[in-house]
Amino acid sequence: MPAASLDALIARAESLLSRLEAVLPHPLTAPDWSASVAFRYRKRAGSACLEPVRHVAGILLSDLREVEGQKERLWRNTAQFVAGRGANNALLTGARGTGKSSLIKACLNEFAGQGLRLIEVDKTDLVDLPDIVDLVAERPERFIVYCDDLSFDEGEPGYKALKSILDGSVSASSANVLIYATSNRRHLLPEYMKENLSYQHTEDGEVHPGEVVEEKISLSERFGLWISFYPFSQAEYLAIVAQWLRSFGVDEPAIEAARQESLVWALERGSRSGRVAYQFARDYAGRREGGTR
Repeated sequence: MPAASLDALIARAESLLSRLEAVLPHPLTAPDWSASVAFRYRKRAGSACLEPVRHVAGILLSDLREVEGQKERLWRNTAQFVAGRGANNALLTGARGTGKSSLIKACLNEFAGQGLRLIEVDKTDLVDLPDIVDLVAERPERFIVYCDDLSFDEGEPGYKALKSILDGSVSASSANVLIYATSNRRHLLPEYMKENLSYQHTEDGEVHPGEVVEEKISLSERFGLWISFYPFSQAEYLAIVAQWLRSFGVDEPAIEAARQESLVWALERGSRSGRVAYQFARDYAGRREGGTR
């Protein structure tokens, strides 16, 4: 074969290999850990990476009002974890917009200076949890794997992966990793009326759930710490509105004048949540800055 033809064949083969390498999955590699205190796990074209979060939410524990009990419990658990003492995986459940995700972000900001880091993982990517745990196992930092709005449909693969990591797997989670998840429901899997028929009543009056119900409860039980959030009363909602307005630099007379308007805002949205309070405060403060009412 002429040399020119051989060179052309080699060039074509190298080009083909380059294109194949671009589409084949690559093992998870470490990011620049100094780029941020928070990272997102992302998969594209079969390849996975940890992307640094360039603008981490600056929410502080002091910004969160009317959730003092929940705040104290998660702060204590996180402080123990950062200090290398015993701590639990945490499941934060309850009403929407009551501060579940904000509390986790506030704890990150509280302890980032002590080596705490956060990795956000979508529930569809939970099957890759073992790879993430292996990647950070030898790092000196402490990592919270964070999954927001967690729930599963029947048969989703991430359910089994999370269950194994939380408890029961031969390959246990690393000592420098905890899982913090939020959900609007305690039992993470859909429950149906027909499943109540599987409950068994013994002669001494005890009630035992059937296997299907036990399976649905078992994932939640693997979280050592349960923190519940509840809908806010009107007084609590107004206190949260006032807190956010102060953070936006609104003076006290204007905060008092905004009470009725904030209640109408909540009524229009059908919720007195912390999220709605923040949205109102941001809008109200923005209108005052612009000279409008």
